[in-house]
Amino acid sequence: MSVAHRRFLSDGYVATTIASVAAEAGVSTETVYKTFGGKPGLVRAVVTAALAGDGPVPAYQRSDSLQANEPDPREIVRGWGRFVAELAPRGAPVMLVMRDAAVTDKAVADLVETIDNERLARMTDNARRLAAAGHLRPDVDVVRAAELMWTYTSPTLYELLVIRRGWSPQQFGDFIADALTAALLDA
Repeated sequence: MSVAHRRFLSDGYVATTIASVAAEAGVSTETVYKTFGGKPGLVRAVVTAALAGDGPVPAYQRSDSLQANEPDPREIVRGWGRFVAELAPRGAPVMLVMRDAAVTDKAVADLVETIDNERLARMTDNARRLAAAGHLRPDVDVVRAAELMWTYTSPTLYELLVIRRGWSPQQFGDFIADALTAALLDA
């Protein structure tokens, strides 16, 4: 997976071939095709691995655990900021490569849309949990909260602030936590 991740970032989606990934990884192209079903499947696996985060427990499970065990909504949102600081440097650049390839590749465009929809579904679940616990501001419903979380965690915002403006991932994660706290939580 690390070979494909590195190749997509260094060469771009179009120039990265299954053959080049297979050769560098020391496996056959047939193995890559059987495992991932082609380049869209391979890039999907790269994104999925990036979004799992560091360590033996995937980030989404750590987030669920945080929400289940932490009563303070500010600490929950601060935890989400830490997850963003961990995950965005690995996942956002690949998503940006995919976004650019989606302009001319329908399969990648469909994949980008699917991943965006999955991220929105995850944010909707997070918003529902905040709402169920009575933590959302009265003027913010679940849909609005989910859309705000989806926007703040977008690869495009990462691109603007980290890649283009030079923020560190930690600064970015802190910004996300502060912005979501202000936008979502009741005083």
